[in-house]
Amino acid sequence: MFKELPNVESEKPVAYDNDGHPLYLHPSNGSESHPQFVHMTRSTDPAKMVVSPETKLRHDRAVKAYPSLNLSEGEYIISDVGRHPAGLFGSLSIGLFLITLSLIALFNYDAIIKAVRLDRYITDTSAVVMPILIFIVLVALGMYVAYIVYINNRLYLTNESVIQEIQTGLFFKSEQTVSLLNIEDASYTQNGLFQQLFDYGSVRLSTEGDETTYRFTYVANPKQHIAKLNNAVEAFKNGRPVDEY
Repeated sequence: MFKELPNVESEKPVAYDNDGHPLYLHPSNGSESHPQFVHMTRSTDPAKMVVSPETKLRHDRAVKAYPSLNLSEGEYIISDVGRHPAGLFGSLSIGLFLITLSLIALFNYDAIIKAVRLDRYITDTSAVVMPILIFIVLVALGMYVAYIVYINNRLYLTNESVIQEIQTGLFFKSEQTVSLLNIEDASYTQNGLFQQLFDYGSVRLSTEGDETTYRFTYVANPKQHIAKLNNAVEAFKNGRPVDEY
């Protein structure tokens, strides 16, 4: 008849609980009904992404060239998409029209005053000249603000995402970022002869899941940018390097 020898290793504690009591590999002394728990901890820090020297160089150049963008480690700019000048035609035309009328009134104020029979009431020329000059300055300032706001709306294609900078006012700016992995469809539209003649249009991006749609208008040469974007999305989803096209 064989007698089972005690397992020496099982009698050694493998850990200790919060109160300092030893915990064993196998319960003993009738403790089967009282299970023991061993709490293990491990590092929650994710593994650091390995970035090649070439990618690191491109990332550093992008950070230096676009300091306002929040680029992740190893992310760099592939394409910088601005708006077509056609979008400024309306606001600049109105501004130039108002300035032209003001200059005509400024250089012909004597004739205008006499024509409307105000010469007996207006004897000081500065009462007419100064308001016109102030009006011209305000209109020119408004045109400059419209230009700054317009050109600061940009779309950036990176090797990881699409970033849209949205400026709605001189001091109102926001940013939208969409991962290339979440882009389901990218397309463009050109409506009317004018858009096709000057080669600009609207870019549309739709994402998976929440079906969010992003639009960017007045894009110059939208067909070329959409082709580049679709190639980047396909390469990213298939695990291939996303490079310049």
